[in-house]
Amino acid sequence: MMRLVFRLALAVSLSCIALLTSTCALVAQESVTSAVVASAVLPEAPQPQIAAAPESAAPELSAQQTPAPPAQPAPQQTPASTPAQTPTAQGSSSSQTAAPETDAEKSAHDKAEEQLKAQEKQRVMGVMATFNTTSNKDALPLSSGQKFKLFFKSETDPWPFLLAGAVAGIGLAEDSYPAWGQGAQGYAKHFGAAYSDAFIGNFFGNAVLTSLLHEDPRYFQKGSGPVVKRALWAAASSVWCRRDNGKFGPNYANVVGNLIGAAISDTYYPASQRTVGNTITNGFTVTAQGVIGAEIIEFWPDLVRHHKQKQAEKLAKRQAQGDAQGTGEKKAAPKAGQGTQQNENQNQQ
Repeated sequence: MMRLVFRLALAVSLSCIALLTSTCALVAQESVTSAVVASAVLPEAPQPQIAAAPESAAPELSAQQTPAPPAQPAPQQTPASTPAQTPTAQGSSSSQTAAPETDAEKSAHDKAEEQLKAQEKQRVMGVMATFNTTSNKDALPLSSGQKFKLFFKSETDPWPFLLAGAVAGIGLAEDSYPAWGQGAQGYAKHFGAAYSDAFIGNFFGNAVLTSLLHEDPRYFQKGSGPVVKRALWAAASSVWCRRDNGKFGPNYANVVGNLIGAAISDTYYPASQRTVGNTITNGFTVTAQGVIGAEIIEFWPDLVRHHKQKQAEKLAKRQAQGDAQGTGEKKAAPKAGQGTQQNENQNQQ
């Protein structure tokens, strides 16, 4: 019973790690304005210089020439005003150039969020959740927060609990771990171990390591092409994945995550199972089980289309048969009427 409590506590502690949120940096913009007013010394008005003229022309010159009023000096712009406006102008231009980039990043994040919400409606047979699957070859990469969100959405869905319950029932029937016993207590231990294995392995393989290694945790369906190529594509997804930059490479997160999950599971499995060989075997067994899941996800849409096509063909065949029978009955009715009318005519004669 103590091991079960430890498993649950371990699962809760690992889920708390995933709730780390990134901090936002606050940038304060300082605007410095300064104006220096310098008193300008007004120059003296120039004295008019009048050349000597004859006495007869003196009255005319004095009457025509009057001193002009002193012109108002134009305000001089101090050199300090120019540098005071420069930082503000630079700040406004930089903010204008940075705004489109921020909007573009926000738009890409919103589009990825919409694609992620569409994936959360995907199921196989209406039960098996396939949230980590996409058929969109141009799907936008997920941020670290979106990868953690996808992980929690997948592990809190009813499907993992149903799967863990089925695995626990099989393990209890086979008495895989006699030390856990039988009955309700034995089933609870098998159930806790099965769910903890999936939770821990997916936590590291689909959330933590994919964020650190910039790998995409989703399976990208091929959807078309020869059956053999599609089968190989699905099988390779456990060891080969798409990265955040759009290229494909080794799926380190899945393989290493499964090994980490197997190593941690040694803490709550019976002591007889705590060996290096069992740890490695369990880790690669989970990786191989992922291949089976990928094959089901890859070819399930084809099975659904084939089933719908067969149903449509059967329905069309039934409608054709019904139309043929209706046409035959309509043709037979006039003939019967004509025979009756002929008999009446013969009787009258």
